[in-house]
Amino acid sequence: MNQLHLQAQIQQLGQVRYTPAGLMALDAALKAESEVIEAGKPRKVSLEIKAVAVGEVAKQLQALGVGGHAIFRGFLTHQRNGRGFIAHVTVIEPAASQNPDID
Repeated sequence: MNQLHLQAQIQQLGQVRYTPAGLMALDAALKAESEVIEAGKPRKVSLEIKAVAVGEVAKQLQALGVGGHAIFRGFLTHQRNGRGFIAHVTVIEPAASQNPDID
């Protein structure tokens, strides 16, 4: 199963483009930082990943803008040039508040 579930911040947005079917597509760079448990010990992890959103999800991504935080769901695949991978975002959900004391 290939599923992505990542709480991240938008670091960069590309230019709006359109697929051959006429759907809006938007490339982005996402950055995620968190703490996980590995072998019973806490570990801080940080990653940056290239992402793309198509259609209505691309509009949501654009509306969040650079610096926006959200939970991004989707799947991973190879980039067209075969170098590395890219996250295809299919759902964007609001992220939990960064500060639980602020509503």
